Amino acid sequence: MNSYLLQEIEGQPDCFIVEGTHKPGSLTRASGAWIDAAGSCQLEVGEYVIKPHDQWVWFAVEEGTVELVWQKTVIPFKERQTTFLPAGGTETVLRVTSPCHCLWLALEGPLAPMVVRKMGALLHSPLKQGALPSQMYLGQQIVQVVVRHSGTADATYQLQHLMYGMLASHWGQPVAMDAMLSHEIAKVVDTLRAGKYKDNFSLAEMAAISRMPMETFRKRFVSEVGMPPLSYVLHCKMERAKELLREQNYTVRQAGVEVGMQDPYHFSKQFKNIVGISPSAFMKQAADPDANPKPSRRK
Repeated sequence: MNSYLLQEIEGQPDCFIVEGTHKPGSLTRASGAWIDAAGSCQLEVGEYVIKPHDQWVWFAVEEGTVELVWQKTVIPFKERQTTFLPAGGTETVLRVTSPCHCLWLALEGPLAPMVVRKMGALLHSPLKQGALPSQMYLGQQIVQVVVRHSGTADATYQLQHLMYGMLASHWGQPVAMDAMLSHEIAKVVDTLRAGKYKDNFSLAEMAAISRMPMETFRKRFVSEVGMPPLSYVLHCKMERAKELLREQNYTVRQAGVEVGMQDPYHFSKQFKNIVGISPSAFMKQAADPDANPKPSRRK
């Protein structure tokens, strides 16, 4: 097995890998950030070693369960959870605990760190994150395009479009699973974004904004966005909170209030459910490159 992502190890479990590299065009290079390589892998239970890379690598689990072992820290992942593997010389072990299918893409360019931060990740340490269905869909499209046009610049503009689509989706902008959002659903998403996710709209209130019956709205939203409205709102609230905690030095209480959660305990609980660590631990990691999550205890 000769892979861009994984080291070849004698006696390594069976796996199926499809990957390719991207040769960016001149305008893509001028943009400052682009996709260097991408791929997907079907892995059986066992341990694999991820090669150290100079790029930041977005890694996502589509099916199954895995554990990333990074600097003795064990981080468990399940379906539709992602992370960015930091650039640098740290070797990472991928421990597959049930047969899985994973996606990955490597970012290159002087502005790649900015893209990573805008995607809610840390530059120096892996951070488990949930992904919107639209992000996973766009990730699949990126892998397909890179593999199909591997080693060429034939699809360089299409890849830039897909990459920025992933970034827009992460920030709650109207990106549909297969096409543009309908006017009715986009109106609700735009209303949420305009209030910077501070307002706490009920399902009935969102349906009223769309001018559709509540159950019709709920089904349309799930069909177009890929997840229930209230789950989508909570995801966007936590991404907004991460920005406030890291970029604007808000306290945990202030960040909670800013996303419409007056009770710090409730906010911290929801934050940990979505992000995987508490707000205070997130702030510590963001401020201190040497601060890592406490290693998990395997049962």
